[in-house]
Amino acid sequence: FFFIKVLKTQQEMEGGSGGGAPTNSQDLTVFVQNLLEQMQGRFSQMSDQIIGRIDEMGNRIDDLEKSISDLMEQAGVEGGPPPDQPSQDQPSN
Repeated sequence: FFFIKVLKTQQEMEGGSGGGAPTNSQDLTVFVQNLLEQMQGRFSQMSDQIIGRIDEMGNRIDDLEKSISDLMEQAGVEGGPPPDQPSQDQPSN
């Protein structure tokens, strides 16, 4: 789509020699504005996709940590407390 638009704009500018200089610069201005808007839209879309993937990876890591904790509990392995919980010293009797 981008290449077609570039070719179309170039053809319009080349075919309009004579008294059409202001129109050509206006066409170029419109073309650049449209191109920048398209780039901004694509950038925004890609940013949203990246943020979504990061969130998904964070959720998967949380699930993995929980699964590991559950497996360690089932195996009877004592580990340290999870980093988000303070340790509680309890005397064993």
